[in-house]
Amino acid sequence: MHEGYSTEFCSFCRGFFKQFHLESLGHASYLIGSEETGESLVLDIRRDVQPYLDEVRTRGMSIAYAIETHQHNDYVTGICELAERVPVQRLAGKEANVGYEARPVSDGESLTMGEITFQILHTPGHTPEHISVLVTDRSRGKEPVLLLSGGALLVGDVARPDLLGNPEEVEQHAKTMCQMLQEKILSLPDHVEVYPTHVAGSLCGGHIGSRLSTTIGYERRMNHLLTNLDKKEEFVGNCLDLKHLPSVPPYWPRMRKMNAEGPPLLGILPEPPALSPQQFERKQQEGGIVLDCRQAEAFSSHIPGALNVGLGSSFPTWAGTVLPAEATVYLVLDGPDDLKEVIWHLLRIGYPPPAGWLAGGMFAWRTASRPLQMLPQWSVQNLSEQLQKNSELQVLDVRQPAEWSAGHIPRAQYISGSELPHRIEEVDPKKAVAVICGSGYRSSVSASLLQHHGYKNVINVLGGMAAWKQAEFPLQ
Repeated sequence: MHEGYSTEFCSFCRGFFKQFHLESLGHASYLIGSEETGESLVLDIRRDVQPYLDEVRTRGMSIAYAIETHQHNDYVTGICELAERVPVQRLAGKEANVGYEARPVSDGESLTMGEITFQILHTPGHTPEHISVLVTDRSRGKEPVLLLSGGALLVGDVARPDLLGNPEEVEQHAKTMCQMLQEKILSLPDHVEVYPTHVAGSLCGGHIGSRLSTTIGYERRMNHLLTNLDKKEEFVGNCLDLKHLPSVPPYWPRMRKMNAEGPPLLGILPEPPALSPQQFERKQQEGGIVLDCRQAEAFSSHIPGALNVGLGSSFPTWAGTVLPAEATVYLVLDGPDDLKEVIWHLLRIGYPPPAGWLAGGMFAWRTASRPLQMLPQWSVQNLSEQLQKNSELQVLDVRQPAEWSAGHIPRAQYISGSELPHRIEEVDPKKAVAVICGSGYRSSVSASLLQHHGYKNVINVLGGMAAWKQAEFPLQ
C-alpha cells in the first residue's frame, strides 16, 4: 500500500474513523466523522492534505474541524493548507500560542458532532501546550471509546519531554508528564483504544512499539515507563535517559517555529525542470546543493560534492539533517518516477520544492564526460583488515545512542549522524575515516557530508554493525 493510505477502524466506534500513516516520519493523523451529520474532524494534519479531501469526497462527508495536539517538531502541519482548501474551523489548545486564526479550546471542553463527542484534555509533558482528544460514541453508550493521544501516550512509550527548554525546565516537563499520566490518562477505562500521532519510526520516543494503536489496559500493564509512576524521580530518569533517546535532528527547532506561526501556503506547486548535465553542473557552480537520492551502493560514483540520502523510509529525517535551511536543491534520482515522492518528503519538513533534477540521471552525467567523485565502499572484512594495518585509520560510528551503548568497534569515535553537521570539526581531515552505522544507509549520508565539506579520504562501510556482529568481530 502506498505510504500515507494505511487504514485502521476503531472496533468500538460506529462513526467513521480512519488513520493516515506516514512511515517516513513515524506520523499518524486521523479523520473521524459522524454518520448522523456527515461532519468530520481531522487531527494532526500532514502538509499534503489531498488524502483527507479525497476520503471525505468518496464518503459524501465534509470536514468541519481541524485541530493539532501540539506544535510539532518533526514535520510541517497542514492545518493552514486545509483551511485554504475547504471551509473548516481550526481549533487550538488554550495553552497554544499560534499565529493563525483558531478557536481556543480548554481542558474539559466538549465538542459535539452528531453521535460523536470530543472532549479536550490538556496533557502537557511532551510540550507545555499539548492536548489529547477523548472520543465518545453516544450511540454505543456513555463511556469514551478512544483517545487521540498525540504524544501523551505512545505504543509502549511516551513522547520525549526533553525537546524544549533548559535542563531544569526539561526535568519539570517530565515531572508534569508523570502527574498528567496518573491523573488524565491512566484514570481512563482499560477498554479505551489509544491512537497516537507519533508511531514507530518517529524520533519522539526511544522505545515506540511497531503497532499503530494500543489500549489503556495494555499500556497500563506492559508499558515499562508506566510501572513506576508513583516513583516520580525514577520516571523522570527513565524519560530523560539520553542513552536510549534518539539524537534530535537539527531541523526540528525550525519545524516548531514554523508550525506555531502558521506554515506558508503552498498554492500551485512549480514543476521542477529537467536539466541537462551541462545545465545541472552550472546550477551547482552557482551555489545549488546536489542531493543524490540513490542508495549507498550506487553512490560509490557520484557528482563531486553531492549529498547522499537514499530515497526510502528514512529519507525526510536525513535530508533535513544534512540540507541547510535555505538550500536550493537539485536532485539526482534513480528515475523520474521518484520526483513527486521526493518533492513531498521535502515539503513535509519545510523545504521548498527542488529547483531541478538531472535528466537521464548519472548515466547522462557520465556519458557527458562530467567530473566524478568516488566514495569507496568497504565490507566489514575490509574494515577489520585495515584496522590491523593502519593505526591512524579513524572509525566514525554515526548510530543512535542506544545502538552505540549496545556495542561498538573498540577504536571507534562516536558522533551520531544527527549531531555530525555541527560537530564535523571533531573528525580529523588529515586521516582516513571509515564511517559505519547499522547497515550502511546512515553512514553513506554522513560520509557524503564529510566529502561535501572537503574531506578527501572517506570510506563507507556496507553492512554496518549488523555485518560486524554477524562476523563476530570484537565489540566494546
